[in-house]
Amino acid sequence: MSDHGKFMKRAIELARQTALVERAGGPFGCVIVKDGEIIAEGVNRVLADKDPTCHGEIAAIRAACAKLDTHVLTGCILYTSCEPCPMCYAASCWARIETIYYAATIQDAKEFGDFDDVSICEAVKLPPSERALPALEIDRDEMLKVWREFQEMPERIHY
Repeated sequence: MSDHGKFMKRAIELARQTALVERAGGPFGCVIVKDGEIIAEGVNRVLADKDPTCHGEIAAIRAACAKLDTHVLTGCILYTSCEPCPMCYAASCWARIETIYYAATIQDAKEFGDFDDVSICEAVKLPPSERALPALEIDRDEMLKVWREFQEMPERIHY
């Protein structure tokens, strides 16, 4: 079995354990690998923790960042049992994950588990005011003052 297969097998094992055995959340497991070694694992605990953001990828990213003591996961590879939802994909981008490997697709998650990430993917393509959950701009001028101060802050940390 290739390393890719070994790491994906672990992500799938985590998905099975959390969904079918523990019943803590959906069948979503994730591992993050650096230099050929698993440095973090995460599972979906949305139901157990009553937290809609507690996806496997988010949990694994948090654990990897804590382990490496950084918010940047350059050189890390993420293996997940299902194609990441928009939130998890964005978090992977922000963490600077090198590559994402997934087993099932978001269409599979919809068909077999009624997880509808497709509608969110479509919504983010729309202008904010036209989305099912509208996002409406207010007090922009006031916030731009804060942005300008942040921009001019000496020795500000770069994200």
